[in-house]
Amino acid sequence: MGRIAIRPAVAADLQAIGGLGASLVAEHHEFDPLRFLAAPTDIAARYAHFIGGKLDDAAAIILVAEQAGQVVGYTYASLEGFDFMALRGPAGAIQDLIVDEGSRRQGVGRALLEAALTHSRAEGLRRVLVATAAASVGNQRFYQRCGFRFPSIERDAFTPETGYPDRIVIEGIPLCDRIVLSQDLLTQ
Repeated sequence: MGRIAIRPAVAADLQAIGGLGASLVAEHHEFDPLRFLAAPTDIAARYAHFIGGKLDDAAAIILVAEQAGQVVGYTYASLEGFDFMALRGPAGAIQDLIVDEGSRRQGVGRALLEAALTHSRAEGLRRVLVATAAASVGNQRFYQRCGFRFPSIERDAFTPETGYPDRIVIEGIPLCDRIVLSQDLLTQ
């Protein structure tokens, strides 16, 4: 394991980010094919284009993790304003965080997340949110180990009544609820 450097993404990183994004799209589709799109053959280029359009967006935090000169992970977070549906003030939101399979369990994801939290704190935000499926135990463990807590659970978000097939099971757990995790930046 080499030294991990976290830095803002630049245009030269887009090809690597596109590849990571393609694997993220594929993972999500496998996890929930009704909610997430199947990856077209050009998804890496499309994803790179999408992220490239966010590089100069003041409300976007796009960071890469570099190890031995290679991009091995990235995170895309957004700075969000007031949300009157959720009755909350401005917050950061982790949209994507992915690490190349061969670089997982080496602290890369944590380093990316901590850098996004530091950036959000510097922007004066009080909290950062991330949403995941209640059946996604690995994601829950990761975010809890990084100091996130459960402020809300959206019950029955993945049911036939909301357009999903009956009885989706992930890692032996029925997929029913979506959870939101948050970290209060003022107490950190």
